[in-house]
Formats: sequence, C-alpha cells, structure tokens
Amino acid sequence: MIIFVRHGQTTTNAAGLLVGRADPALTELGERQARSLGFALDSVHEVWTSPLSRARRTAELAWPRLTPIVHEEFIEVDYGRWDGRPVGEVTAEQWRALEANHDLAFRGGESLADVDRRVHDALDELLGDDASYLHRAHEHLAIVSHVSPIKSALTWALGVAGSAAWRTRLHNGSFTTVAARDHKPTLVHFNVVPPLRSED
Repeated sequence: MIIFVRHGQTTTNAAGLLVGRADPALTELGERQARSLGFALDSVHEVWTSPLSRARRTAELAWPRLTPIVHEEFIEVDYGRWDGRPVGEVTAEQWRALEANHDLAFRGGESLADVDRRVHDALDELLGDDASYLHRAHEHLAIVSHVSPIKSALTWALGVAGSAAWRTRLHNGSFTTVAARDHKPTLVHFNVVPPLRSED
C-alpha cells in the first residue's frame, strides 16, 4: 500500500497564502500533526518526500527511525508569480479558467496537467513493479507531499480525468491510501486526519 501524506500546517497555510515552491516552516500545530500521523501510521517501512522542507520535516517528525528519500516528482505545483499571494487575490474568473483547462499553466509556473504527468509516471512505475510497496499487504510506503500531487494520485487511482481534483478538498496532516488489486490501483482512504496526540 502507498500512503500519501499531506505535510503539516505551515506558516503560509495559517496565513491563507498560496504556497507552491516557496519553503515555509511548519507551525507548532503542523509539528503536532506530523507526530500524530506517525502514531496513526506505524506500519510504514519506507518514506519518500517532496524536496521541500515542510514535507521533509513532516516525515522526520512522523517516522524518526526512517531516513526520508527525496523524490522530485512529488514536489508541489509551481504557482509561478502567484506563489505567496493571498488566495483571495486570485479572481473567480482566473480559477474558473484553470478549472476549465487542465493544461493552462499558472502564470510563470506549470499546469496541473504537468503535475499529473510526473506523478502518474512515478505511480505507473510502482504499479508495474510486482516487488514495489504498492503490492505488499503489510509493508507500506509513505509519500509525504502536497495538495496537487496527492490529488493527482487520487485521480490516477480512480482512473478519472485530472479535472476531477477540483471537486475534492485535502487537509493539512491528512493521509490518503492507495492499494492495488488485479494490477489496478484502488483508493482505500482519502483525506483522513488522525486525532492530535497529547504533547505530554
């Protein structure tokens, strides 16, 4: 099984900003979310992460006994000139244009179709490898990533158009799991947020 983990809350998440390739730190809440994920997901045998520090820090806090392996294909979408802007500054018309055209790139960045290509290629490789974690019943791979790559993995698992991602919501500190059955991906969980553990 593959467990896709969205990193814990960051300072930019808390401020309501779009964050793609920028590299903000986790908040105190984000660190608690990371530790709670590790407690809930104790069957993880290997961890991959986006190269961004918020994903790597989440992995380190969740599974301190494991060494995260960076995989560039699971980095967040490049928002280009929109990176770091308040979400509310993007007009409804601009969001509608992106939703209507999956190949439309964010200004100076990449498109969600670009994200799909890199994420789906990586997952197709795991699906085609009978020895990969995707085909193991009791040993799991965690991939700590971001909203867009995880939603891309969701559409891959369901075999639906990438535009279906617009109808989903993904929270900080959540996990989404995908397994394989008859060499086809199967969605097991989506956007599960473990309860926060006490810090004592």
